[in-house]
This record gives sequence, structure tokens and C-alpha cells, in this order.
Amino acid sequence: MLRTGCAWSALPTSFGVSAPTAHRRFTEWVAADAFTRLHRTLLDLLGSAGAIDRSWATVDSMHVRVFTGT
Repeated sequence: MLRTGCAWSALPTSFGVSAPTAHRRFTEWVAADAFTRLHRTLLDLLGSAGAIDRSWATVDSMHVRVFTGT
């Protein structure tokens, strides 16, 4: 990944599928909104378990402290 970014053609054979198959499946999952639904499900599970530290947030790939006091 450090050398090629995320080029489908650079997938290792151990990934188990060809580059065209991986790309097609990724495209189908994006169209089906699978990643958004997975993200929401994980957040719901972690939130209900009290496992989310809401004192930190990520904005534009920068970690910033969230103001929680007055």
C-alpha cells in the first residue's frame, strides 16, 4: 500500500480474488450503502456498550479535543 496506494491491480494473491472481482464487489457494496450501514451498526454497538470516548473527535483528518465543560 505504501508503494502503490490502493491500486486494485496491486492486491496480493492471498486476498483471494482478482482485482476486477474486488473492484466489482467494492462498487456493489458502495452502491448498496453497505459501508455506511456497517459504520452505523458498529457505532450503535459500541455506544450501547459505553465503549466510545466522546471527548475526542476527528475533523478533516485532524484530532481535536472536544469542549465538554463550561
